[in-house]
Amino acid sequence: MLVDDYYPIAVFVLVAIMFPVLAFVTAKFFRPTKYSTLRDTTYECGMEPIGQAQIQFHVQFYIYALVFVLFDIVTVFLLVWALTYSDALSSMDLLGQAGFSALAFIAIGLVGVYYALKKEAILWI
Repeated sequence: MLVDDYYPIAVFVLVAIMFPVLAFVTAKFFRPTKYSTLRDTTYECGMEPIGQAQIQFHVQFYIYALVFVLFDIVTVFLLVWALTYSDALSSMDLLGQAGFSALAFIAIGLVGVYYALKKEAILWI
């Protein structure tokens, strides 16, 4: 009975593991192996590259991207939380277990933003 319940999940996990492995193996067989100077050039929509294509970005762009991803993740988690605990939200039981967990999650995120602002890492935003 237990095997029957989890059989679709096992198949899904097996497919999820096999798909990237199969993609890497097939890419190894079909990739070009001959070396050419064209291979080292930068591709810009079929045009000749103008200037140096490899520039270094400032570290603040990466920090900004990390904060952006953090807020995306927070949004997704809060959306799932709101859909799961819609009954608690309708009864305004925000101090129950569901409300406390969401408030703790938001508080941890705000502490992270406060820390980033105190470090002046994202002051340029």
